[in-house]
Amino acid sequence: MAKPQFHSFVVFAEMRTGSNFLEANLNAIEGVKCHGEAFNPYFIGGENKQEMLGVDIETRNADPARLLRAMRSQTEGMSGFRYFHDHDPRVFDLVVDDPQVAKVILTRNHLESYISWKIAMESDQWWLANTKHLKTVRPRYDQAEFEARLEALQGFQRRLLHRLQVTGQTAYYIDYDDILDLDVLNGLAGFLGVPARLKALDFKFKKQNPEPIAEKVSNPAEMSAGLAGMDFFNITHSPNFEPRRSGAVPQYLASEAAPLLFLPVKSGPEARMRKWMNSMGPVTTGMDRPTLRKWREANPGQRSFTVLRHPLARAHAAYADFLDKEWMPELRPYLKRVHKFHLPPKGKVFETAEEFRAGLAVFLELIRHILAGRTELRLPPQFATQNAILQGFSQLQGPDLVLREDRLEAGLAFLAQEIGQELPPLPPAQEKHTFPLADLYGPDLEEAARATYWRDYTAFGFADWAG
Repeated sequence: MAKPQFHSFVVFAEMRTGSNFLEANLNAIEGVKCHGEAFNPYFIGGENKQEMLGVDIETRNADPARLLRAMRSQTEGMSGFRYFHDHDPRVFDLVVDDPQVAKVILTRNHLESYISWKIAMESDQWWLANTKHLKTVRPRYDQAEFEARLEALQGFQRRLLHRLQVTGQTAYYIDYDDILDLDVLNGLAGFLGVPARLKALDFKFKKQNPEPIAEKVSNPAEMSAGLAGMDFFNITHSPNFEPRRSGAVPQYLASEAAPLLFLPVKSGPEARMRKWMNSMGPVTTGMDRPTLRKWREANPGQRSFTVLRHPLARAHAAYADFLDKEWMPELRPYLKRVHKFHLPPKGKVFETAEEFRAGLAVFLELIRHILAGRTELRLPPQFATQNAILQGFSQLQGPDLVLREDRLEAGLAFLAQEIGQELPPLPPAQEKHTFPLADLYGPDLEEAARATYWRDYTAFGFADWAG
């Protein structure tokens, strides 16, 4: 006999999505038991309940896995529970990566869900078993409140979808309008792997607000105006195919003379900052996360910082550095094959500024295609957007200060005030290019840089390069 695919289930839902009705019908299927909102911060399973299966709320909060084990061991048949985005986040991690926990995802039109939630809040009627007790209210629609709620719920749904994708799992999706379909609920029973089926729906919980949305609120005109300004179809959204990055801890520079940690951005003023850090005394690099943590613990009051460079200047620096060191050997044949551009022979340089400039324009176009995911080439940190690099830093801990190269002296003076220590002067810029950007600059290069690094221009407010 084949081993069952699932040993339990979780219903990912939200308030006012029909989860009470779905739970009642799941519990009407022989061999299935849904234990309600088992990990609600304020109760266990249902309103005012503080204990379930011999586990009280204090024990559950201390060890949520204990309640999961109790549900599985003490339930005859398949056990499960309802999970909302604001329930114990530890439980999400415990169940979402487990392929033996069946995932059921219940959704509803976000506006309908929000209005239903507003009605329940004002009427204090969260479920209805007898229509004689129906309370009718018309709450006021609040645009800011709706947008905040929408962002929170959609953010959780994106996170859930991503975790299922990366773990190779699928889920059973049910929309609010589907929960009255007997065949759909029996399809859910089949998905869970239980043989029993429903013969009829359980209508213990009644639909509370069947009226059109516009009739449920006291300010329908204001609601319509607010919704008209929302971008439901993400018209302004641009897909981002740039790979996520993690903080390159071995490249961090930790001073042993001052409580300073420098997080370098490749193709930025890294060499200049390294020289400045070394002028203070010994510098530790090549760290891993444990040694970085020890350094932080040994340096109370420490500050971490990074330095941003103008995107065009950074592309120019990456281009010049590549011509000098060719740290990406696959680039040369790719430029020749795809862009029909020939670099000088290895060990040689461009003879004229015009040739170098033409190469820089091609280089910017190449980076734009790599960032857009249009090539088979890897994305080295020298080409990555500074926005992605800072996001990578934040996976461990974001820098305390983000300085700008064109305001570096002022930024370091502020840093000295932060740590209460006098710091050495900044050394002169070390990068001496054969063809400086100031001799090459033009509106066409600026336009090309904006097309390539528009995320950095937008995120950090870069103006045109000023030299």
